[in-house]
Amino acid sequence: MKEPHQSAISEATRENELYRRVIFTGEKSQLVVMSIPPGTDVGAEVHPHVEQTLFFLEGSGRAVLNDSESEIKAGDVVVVTPGTKHNFINTGDVALKIYTVYAPPNHIDGRVHKTKADAEADTLDEEFGHRN
Repeated sequence: MKEPHQSAISEATRENELYRRVIFTGEKSQLVVMSIPPGTDVGAEVHPHVEQTLFFLEGSGRAVLNDSESEIKAGDVVVVTPGTKHNFINTGDVALKIYTVYAPPNHIDGRVHKTKADAEADTLDEEFGHRN
């Protein structure tokens, strides 16, 4: 059995300068921090078997859920249900700081992606997220 995890997630999220860093992976969920620079986005994607809850700690932007768009800001939360096409776009002047919980895990335990391009090039991690 995996040991429990405790951390100062707001501090870890604020300090994170990486596109994506897996903080903790349990049997049924995963905690990840992200930093999305101004003028960029998370990237449109669909998780067929994963529910994702995103907490927006700093910054502002736009949430795209299927064909619906809405503004997001610090303090907001979005729950993306399995099968939903989604993207989060930073429309502000500072990095969009996000911590997110996947259930079940969507990335390889301990994975770090410095940039979105690094994440897109990581085919093993992408395959992991689309397993049944």
